[in-house]
Amino acid sequence: MKKILGIALAGVMMLSMAACGSKEEAAPAETAAPAAEEKAEETAETEEGAVYTVGICQLVEHEALDAATQGFKDALIEKLGEENVVFDEQNAAGDSNTCSTIVNSFVSKDVDLILANATPALQAAAASTTEIPILGTSVTEYGVALGIDNFDGTVGGNISGTSDLPPLDQQAEMVVELFPDAQKVGLIYCSAEANSQYQVDNVKAELEAKGLEATLYSFADSNDIASVVQTACDNSDVIYVPTDNTAASSASIIDGVCRPAGIPVIAGEEGICAACDVATLSISYYDLGFATGKMAAKILTGESNVAEMPIEYAPQFVKKYNAEIVEDLGVEIPDDYIAIE
Repeated sequence: MKKILGIALAGVMMLSMAACGSKEEAAPAETAAPAAEEKAEETAETEEGAVYTVGICQLVEHEALDAATQGFKDALIEKLGEENVVFDEQNAAGDSNTCSTIVNSFVSKDVDLILANATPALQAAAASTTEIPILGTSVTEYGVALGIDNFDGTVGGNISGTSDLPPLDQQAEMVVELFPDAQKVGLIYCSAEANSQYQVDNVKAELEAKGLEATLYSFADSNDIASVVQTACDNSDVIYVPTDNTAASSASIIDGVCRPAGIPVIAGEEGICAACDVATLSISYYDLGFATGKMAAKILTGESNVAEMPIEYAPQFVKKYNAEIVEDLGVEIPDDYIAIE
C-alpha cells in the first residue's frame, strides 16, 4: 500500500512540474534529464527495499497462541528479511471488544496485513475492514467463526488463514481408549467462543455414539470457571476441554479442581494438557503460525491473492501426555503416546 502511495505521489509531482513548465520557460534538457533519472532510481530503490507493516492482534496470552504468533513472525522474517517487516503486536487480554479497538487502530494506520490470532480477533478484523488482507490463525472452523453456510474451504474477499481444528472423532476415541470404564464425560467450554461450541457439540455426538453419557458445562468467562468445573467434576468420570482460549488461560484453575478430585482431563491442545490434563491429540501451534507467515509473505509480495487462498490445516497430529498428572492419577498410557517436555 505504501509503495503504491509513493508512486502515485511521484506521478502528481511530475504532473505539477509539467504544469509549471507551461507557464514558465522550460528547463534546459541537460538539467531535466538527470532529474528524471534520479527520480527513477529512487522509485526502484523504494520497491526493492519495501518495508511492510503487519498488525498482530492476539486474543490472550497463553502457550498455544504465543507459539502461533512467534511462528508467524519467524516465517515472515525468514521470507522477507528482518529489515523489511515491522510488527505492530498487540494483545487483547481476552476481551473481544479490545480486539475491535486494536484492529481499528491497524485500519487507521493502514497496515499492509493483519494477523488475527484466535477466533474473536478474526471476527473483529473481518468487521473492521474489507480492504486490508487478513490472515487468521488458531481458528478452529472458519465457516462457524464468520457465519458462512456450506463453507467450502475458501473464505474469499480479504480473508484466509490456518485452522487448528483437530480430528474430533479421534479425540473422543482417546477418552474411550484411556478410560474404558468411564460412563459419564463432562465437556467444559467458554460459551463466548463459537468454535468451542462447535467442538464440544461434535465430541458430544461422537461420545454418545459410543454409548457414553456426555454433558455440556459452559462458563461465561474466567470468573465462573472454577464453580463450573467443580460441578462437572461432581458429575463426571472424565472431563474434556476443547481448544478453548479462556480455558487455556485458566488451566491452572481447572487443574486445581480436577486433580485433587481424581478426575482426569482430556484436552484439545498441548498447552492446556501441559497445565492440567492427562493427554491430548494436538498440533504444533508454532508450525501453524509459521505456515500462516509463509502465506503472509506470498500476499505481501504479490505472489498470491488472499481471496483465492484456501484455509490451510495442520499436517499432522500427535498423541501426547502429561507425565506428572499421569503419575499422580495412576493412568496407564499406551506406547504410542509421547510425553510433553
